[in-house]
Amino acid sequence: MTMIDRPWIGIGRIEDIPQLGARRIEAGYMTIGLFRTAGDEVFAIEDKCPHKGGPLSQGIVHDGCVTCPLHNMVISLTTGETQGPDEGTVRTFRTRIQDGEIQLSGEDLAAAANAVRAA
Repeated sequence: MTMIDRPWIGIGRIEDIPQLGARRIEAGYMTIGLFRTAGDEVFAIEDKCPHKGGPLSQGIVHDGCVTCPLHNMVISLTTGETQGPDEGTVRTFRTRIQDGEIQLSGEDLAAAANAVRAA
Protein backbone atom coordinates (compact mmCIF):
# COMPACT_ATOMS: atom_id res chain seq x y z
CA MET A 1 0.00 0.00 0.00
CA THR A 2 1.41 3.36 -1.01
CA MET A 3 0.89 6.55 0.94
CA ILE A 4 -1.87 7.82 -1.35
CA ASP A 5 -3.75 4.50 -1.08
CA ARG A 6 -4.59 5.31 2.54
CA PRO A 7 -7.88 7.14 3.16
CA TRP A 8 -6.26 9.86 5.32
CA ILE A 9 -2.58 10.78 5.52
CA GLY A 10 -1.06 12.57 8.50
CA ILE A 11 1.02 15.52 7.34
CA GLY A 12 1.76 17.51 10.49
CA ARG A 13 0.32 19.18 13.55
CA ILE A 14 -2.04 22.12 13.55
CA GLU A 15 0.39 24.07 15.74
CA ASP A 16 2.96 23.79 12.90
CA ILE A 17 0.93 26.38 10.96
CA PRO A 18 0.40 29.79 12.57
CA GLN A 19 -3.10 31.22 12.60
CA LEU A 20 -3.66 33.12 9.33
CA GLY A 21 -0.48 31.49 8.05
CA ALA A 22 0.58 28.80 5.62
CA ARG A 23 3.08 26.03 5.02
CA ARG A 24 3.88 23.99 1.94
CA ILE A 25 4.47 20.31 1.44
CA GLU A 26 5.82 18.35 -1.49
CA ALA A 27 3.45 15.61 -2.61
CA GLY A 28 5.06 13.70 -5.44
CA TYR A 29 4.11 15.54 -8.61
CA MET A 30 2.96 18.77 -6.96
CA THR A 31 3.37 21.21 -4.12
CA ILE A 32 0.42 21.72 -1.79
CA GLY A 33 -0.18 24.79 0.33
CA LEU A 34 -1.69 24.31 3.79
CA PHE A 35 -3.54 27.33 5.19
CA ARG A 36 -4.84 27.91 8.72
CA THR A 37 -7.63 30.37 9.39
CA ALA A 38 -8.20 32.45 12.52
CA GLY A 39 -10.85 29.88 13.50
CA ASP A 40 -8.32 27.02 13.28
CA GLU A 41 -9.70 25.51 10.08
CA VAL A 42 -7.02 24.06 7.80
CA PHE A 43 -7.36 24.05 4.02
CA ALA A 44 -5.14 22.47 1.38
CA ILE A 45 -4.86 23.72 -2.18
CA GLU A 46 -2.37 23.43 -5.01
CA ASP A 47 0.43 25.87 -4.19
CA LYS A 48 0.45 27.49 -7.61
CA CYS A 49 -1.50 30.57 -8.65
CA PRO A 50 -3.52 29.88 -11.82
CA HIS A 51 -2.44 33.22 -13.30
CA LYS A 52 1.35 33.33 -13.07
CA GLY A 53 2.22 30.26 -11.01
CA GLY A 54 3.11 32.21 -7.88
CA PRO A 55 3.53 30.35 -4.56
CA LEU A 56 0.18 30.82 -2.81
CA SER A 57 1.68 29.60 0.48
CA GLN A 58 3.56 32.92 0.59
CA GLY A 59 0.33 34.89 0.24
CA ILE A 60 -1.93 36.54 2.81
CA VAL A 61 -4.65 34.41 4.42
CA HIS A 62 -7.90 36.27 5.09
CA ASP A 63 -11.66 35.66 5.15
CA GLY A 64 -11.41 32.07 3.89
CA CYS A 65 -9.18 33.13 1.00
CA VAL A 66 -5.52 33.59 0.13
CA THR A 67 -4.14 36.50 -1.87
CA CYS A 68 -1.36 35.66 -4.31
CA PRO A 69 1.89 37.42 -3.34
CA LEU A 70 2.77 38.22 -6.96
CA HIS A 71 -0.22 40.18 -8.20
CA ASN A 72 -3.01 40.13 -5.58
CA MET A 73 -5.29 37.51 -7.17
CA VAL A 74 -7.69 36.30 -4.44
CA ILE A 75 -8.44 32.56 -4.31
CA SER A 76 -11.06 30.80 -2.20
CA LEU A 77 -9.53 28.20 0.12
CA THR A 78 -12.80 26.24 0.03
CA THR A 79 -13.39 26.03 -3.72
CA GLY A 80 -10.02 26.93 -5.23
CA GLU A 81 -11.77 29.46 -7.47
CA THR A 82 -10.53 32.98 -8.05
CA GLN A 83 -12.62 35.85 -6.75
CA GLY A 84 -13.69 39.03 -8.51
CA PRO A 85 -12.88 39.65 -12.16
CA ASP A 86 -9.99 37.16 -12.24
CA GLU A 87 -10.43 33.72 -13.76
CA GLY A 88 -8.90 30.39 -12.86
CA THR A 89 -9.05 27.57 -10.36
CA VAL A 90 -6.57 25.62 -8.29
CA ARG A 91 -7.00 22.05 -7.12
CA THR A 92 -8.32 21.61 -3.58
CA PHE A 93 -7.76 18.72 -1.17
CA ARG A 94 -9.99 17.67 1.70
CA THR A 95 -8.44 17.95 5.14
CA ARG A 96 -9.40 17.00 8.65
CA ILE A 97 -7.87 17.42 12.08
CA GLN A 98 -7.70 14.42 14.41
CA ASP A 99 -6.26 15.00 17.88
CA GLY A 100 -4.28 17.98 16.58
CA GLU A 101 -2.90 16.10 13.55
CA ILE A 102 -3.66 17.53 10.11
CA GLN A 103 -4.70 14.82 7.70
CA LEU A 104 -5.02 15.05 3.94
CA SER A 105 -7.39 12.95 1.83
CA GLY A 106 -5.48 10.09 0.18
CA GLU A 107 -8.25 9.83 -2.41
CA ASP A 108 -7.81 13.48 -3.40
CA LEU A 109 -4.02 13.05 -3.61
CA ALA A 110 -4.38 9.97 -5.81
CA ALA A 111 -6.81 11.75 -8.15
CA ALA A 112 -4.49 14.75 -8.43
CA ALA A 113 -1.45 12.55 -9.08
CA ASN A 114 -3.33 10.67 -11.82
CA ALA A 115 -4.43 13.95 -13.44
CA VAL A 116 -0.88 15.34 -13.39
CA ARG A 117 0.58 12.14 -14.86
CA ALA A 118 -2.07 12.10 -17.61
CA ALA A 119 -1.39 15.72 -18.62
